[in-house]
Amino acid sequence: MPLGVILCIPPFNYPVNLAVSKLAPALIAGNAVVLKPPTQGCASCLHMVHCFHAAGMPPGLINVVTGSVGVFGDHLCTHPGANCISFTGGDTGLSIAKQARMVPLQMELGGKDAAIVCADADLELAVKSIVKGAFSYSGQRCTAVKVVLVIDSVADALVAAVASGVSKLRVGQPEEDADITAVVTSKSADFIQGLVEDALAKGAKGLHPWRREDNLIWPMVLDGVTPDMRLAWEEPFGPVLPIMRVRSTAEAVDIVNKSRFGLQGCVFTRDINAALSLADAMRTGTVQINAPPARGPDHFPFQGVKDSGIGSQGVPNSINLMTKQKSVVVNLPQPSFAQA
Repeated sequence: MPLGVILCIPPFNYPVNLAVSKLAPALIAGNAVVLKPPTQGCASCLHMVHCFHAAGMPPGLINVVTGSVGVFGDHLCTHPGANCISFTGGDTGLSIAKQARMVPLQMELGGKDAAIVCADADLELAVKSIVKGAFSYSGQRCTAVKVVLVIDSVADALVAAVASGVSKLRVGQPEEDADITAVVTSKSADFIQGLVEDALAKGAKGLHPWRREDNLIWPMVLDGVTPDMRLAWEEPFGPVLPIMRVRSTAEAVDIVNKSRFGLQGCVFTRDINAALSLADAMRTGTVQINAPPARGPDHFPFQGVKDSGIGSQGVPNSINLMTKQKSVVVNLPQPSFAQA
């Protein structure tokens, strides 16, 4: 049976894709939807909903409420008409989970996705994957590589190659087809700058000069990041990559598992048995082997653990979450026997 009304809240970075990934299973399961678009990215969601209506979607199945989550979020998430909440975003999801009533929750929150680079890794592949994984979308992805944990013996070679690759990235405007564009708000840029300044003050080595113009931040790699730095644990959500040198894969896994996040991670090694052992040990929702973290196709399971979320996404999993079991038991009347 459908649950009723699904409250869908997508993020600013993939406003259409991550709205549809909630809308489609909700509608397939027979529910109606209330869509709360992101404040940044609202226009694209409105155009998308207009396309649904133009295609003949019956009135009332998809409804849109615009505005700030801070203004409308509490009302929507505690409204008795919301029978399920599917949210993608940052720590706002933690407060939503605390306020929500007894309704199913599907939460995909932040991440501190680590790339573990083993001593036997294909460094060319690792470097290509790390640069792409860390800096596509200017780092504004929940599945971006947000920390590199590299074994000491190959650290110098990896760091030099990553720095070289990052220096080739083009910075500019989206219409110029630049690799690195502005982050979403000045507040976000200020937060990223604070993480970088803290790391540099505590001894990290910036491999590129810090440069910022309003919301546009030039890509930066920081080597020698240590656990006492905020950048080792907090999610910058921007074009900044910390590199931590470790003595063993056990130390790397320990750092991964101490994080309050557990969305995805990746491992680079030529030893498949070692890769699978590390994947088992990492407390994350997904581990990519010899590739950067990625969401995958929409039918693929996608989930986080710890503060990275609850529930699993992907169309089959979402349909299961957005429906409920109902049992109907038919009891036939007992036969009556005439008295002799």
